[in-house]
Amino acid sequence: MAKGVNSTAGVNVHSIAIQVPIRQLTADGRRPSGVTSPTAVLGVWTTASRQKVRILDSAPGGPVSSGPFTQVSRLGNPLVNEVIIPLATKDYWNTQAPSADSQFASHVAAPELAQLLPVLYPGVFPNLAAYNAKGAPRADLLAILLTGIPSGVVPGFQNYTGPTQSDVLRLNVAVPPTTSGASNLGLVGGDPAGYPNGRRVFDDVATIELRAIAGATLPLVDPGYVPDGAAGAVSMGLTSGPTDLTALGTENYLAEFPYLGTPISGFKALTPAAN
Repeated sequence: MAKGVNSTAGVNVHSIAIQVPIRQLTADGRRPSGVTSPTAVLGVWTTASRQKVRILDSAPGGPVSSGPFTQVSRLGNPLVNEVIIPLATKDYWNTQAPSADSQFASHVAAPELAQLLPVLYPGVFPNLAAYNAKGAPRADLLAILLTGIPSGVVPGFQNYTGPTQSDVLRLNVAVPPTTSGASNLGLVGGDPAGYPNGRRVFDDVATIELRAIAGATLPLVDPGYVPDGAAGAVSMGLTSGPTDLTALGTENYLAEFPYLGTPISGFKALTPAAN
């Protein structure tokens, strides 16, 4: 397998960093008493909108837009639209609010990629193939992506936002940051301060989600299920391993707010660090 490449090394990434006191974000206006507190979990999602009408080549000023703004894309958990939602439904999904996501739950419960892995790699995912054949819904993915993980599933952790199924990025603000021994695999790597508990700069979210779809998280809901060995080796190749925290370097990550390092000057040539 090729070594992971930090594709953003030596380049700037446009970001908006906002620091807000926890008590201004919780429902009761207080810091949560602990990880299991029902007020400890926040749900966040973003949208992009454009005006409904756009006239191209309107001389002499170029394209002209008018009319009310309408939602054309959204994002909660990374890669949900790209990996989970079927091609024919992607544009429609982008127009919907997370509160209506129960209509897409069937795709999360039986993702096409989970069905394809045993077909594309014969004999590599036998346990996943057997689970798929049972037709059982993927309760692990439904929890991770649509409701958050309830208390009691992962010892000392929860990011449950309630029974309403919604694709939002969840963060338990009572979970302390990992100051040493962090894993870019987040909760899958035994590090509850990382994805799907929020999303840190160095979290390899693509690999985390692929491993979950491949069955790595099924034991959370089915203790008798044994993940295929390949499920723990699936990788997008963005990092060289779970301890690869190159994105945590001082070049583009700081240990305190605003976390992202000082932008690289446009007048200064910078050779990306060797990977």
